[in-house]
Parts: sequence; structure tokens; C-alpha cells
Amino acid sequence: QVQLVESGGGLVQAGGSLKLSCAASGRTFRGVAMGWFRQAPGKEREFVAAITWSAGSTYYTDSVKGRFTISRDNDKNTMYLRMNNLKPEDTAVYYCVARTAVASLSSNLYSPAAYDYWGQGTQVTVSS
Repeated sequence: QVQLVESGGGLVQAGGSLKLSCAASGRTFRGVAMGWFRQAPGKEREFVAAITWSAGSTYYTDSVKGRFTISRDNDKNTMYLRMNNLKPEDTAVYYCVARTAVASLSSNLYSPAAYDYWGQGTQVTVSS
């Protein structure tokens, strides 16, 4: 089993910044990729960003490109999401995800079906 623990959420004014962290622990973590999804009240869960663990290739949804940066520290098994120029529409619960069992998962990193582990979520609230 793998445990994912998010931190760094909170309340910020529009235009402000936050940095989310996600630490992976448990059995020896050999993740293929990690990412972030978010879900706002009354809306469907949506992909935010993902990063491949070895090559560090990154993927973003269009609405956050240029504002959010995903990164990882392989030695610490930790992933980060730096969020700049936050907007009220970024308000949501942000979920950390990890992809390990490649053979049984979707190959589409933009899909929730590509990930087999999910964190509990951290709230990000952006006030106008």
C-alpha cells in the first residue's frame, strides 16, 4: 500500500500564491507518475497537472498553464504544486494521485483512471 499525504492548502486572496506538497510513503514507492486533481462544490473532478517520476515530463490543464508548476523530489518521494496568480475559480479540494500499477490502469494521464492511489485532499480557497 502507498499512502499519499497532502499539505499546503489554505485561504488566499486572488493573485496570491500557495504551494501544495504530497508525500508518498508506505511500501517502497516506485511510482510511474503523480499528479493533482481538483473538485469544486457542485462540479466534477478535473485534472490539474501531472509529472512522470523518472523523466519529469509535465502535463497541465489549459486553465492553469503559466500559473501552476508541478515538480518532484525523487529522493523525498514528494511532489509539489506551486500555484501563482490564483483566481477564485481555482477554489476546490485538491487531490494528490499516484500511478504505480501501470498494467491495470489507463495510459491517459489526464484521466482519473490512470491512477491507483489518491490522497485525502486539501482545501484551497481563493477569495476575490
